Amino acid sequence: MTEVNNNLKSTPLLNEHVKLGAVMVPFGGWNMPVQYTNVIDEHLATRTKVGIFDICHMGEFLVSGENSEEFLQRLVTNDISRLEIKQACYNCLCNENGTVIDDLFVYKLEEKEFFVVVNASTIEKDFNWFVKHEIGNVELKNLSENIGKIDLQGPYAESTMQKLTDFDLAKIKRFRCEKIIVNGIDEQILISRTGYTGEDGFELYFSPKNAVLMWNMLLKAGEEFGIKPCGLGARDTLRVEACYSLYGHEINESLTPIEAGLGFVVKFNKDFIGKKVLLAQKNNGPEKKLICFEMTEKCVPREQYPIIAGNNQVGFVTSGTFSPTFKKGIGMGYIKSELSNIGGEISILIRGKEYKGVVVERPFYKYKGGK
Repeated sequence: MTEVNNNLKSTPLLNEHVKLGAVMVPFGGWNMPVQYTNVIDEHLATRTKVGIFDICHMGEFLVSGENSEEFLQRLVTNDISRLEIKQACYNCLCNENGTVIDDLFVYKLEEKEFFVVVNASTIEKDFNWFVKHEIGNVELKNLSENIGKIDLQGPYAESTMQKLTDFDLAKIKRFRCEKIIVNGIDEQILISRTGYTGEDGFELYFSPKNAVLMWNMLLKAGEEFGIKPCGLGARDTLRVEACYSLYGHEINESLTPIEAGLGFVVKFNKDFIGKKVLLAQKNNGPEKKLICFEMTEKCVPREQYPIIAGNNQVGFVTSGTFSPTFKKGIGMGYIKSELSNIGGEISILIRGKEYKGVVVERPFYKYKGGK
């Protein structure tokens, strides 16, 4: 029996999850499906076939106006000026002290129009930050209540989605987006070749009133490819294998992008909030770094478990799981920088017992697509 918490927000797809027998859990103030069958099946379906995810809880802002690019350049760490129209990039939104308010995606829709996608739990905080730093000739709109979002991920994502549109999806390259017509949907939708799983796939943005129709059309279109609805459990194991950060775990307001291994989205050729601190940290080296590790003994590392080296606690786990792809325990965590070398031996303390592991290169799972 699926239990729904009526004190939480729900996406337009709640009843569809209930019909499918999903296990519902609280997540960032929302009722969300954690699994439908089991995490491993849903994970492997995404890796080998195609998975569909309800992501309607995420937040979306529209930033437009003559000074919209200048405004975003000041707020986010990546270089927005490099974006072409219909291109997207990953960013960190930082405080003056260089720590992370949120991580987000910025899409350049038109010359003076940007679409920003933020985490569900930080929508209000992020929008308030945007408003606080607003400049002239910029219009800010919080569209979060008016946008539905479904992610379609896996080797057969394109084949599934292509059944529903006459637009040639092969033309959409990675980190690019288009507005397309979907057969049977009474609006243009925004589709981007992005995702949070390490696989090829698409993120779809549309009116919430079309969420149920879109969900069921995609499930029908993907039947022949073995499509599976996937919950937060598989979304987490997939993103850990791909070494994607999760806000509140690998990044938060006490951690910086440099410490988190996200220096590639911090561009020092421009001014942005937190630049001075981050530049000093880059030049001097951070005291701690985010590492990836795999277990050499049978166990499953979990968030906040201590990382041990030389009989001392030298860090902590931020995310850990059993990897359905590699059939072993894997995780990410912070450790003293001098101990972060690839091949370094560590242990994870689990209920009073140490289990051996080793620091490995990130990511565990590498994207195989060529789009």
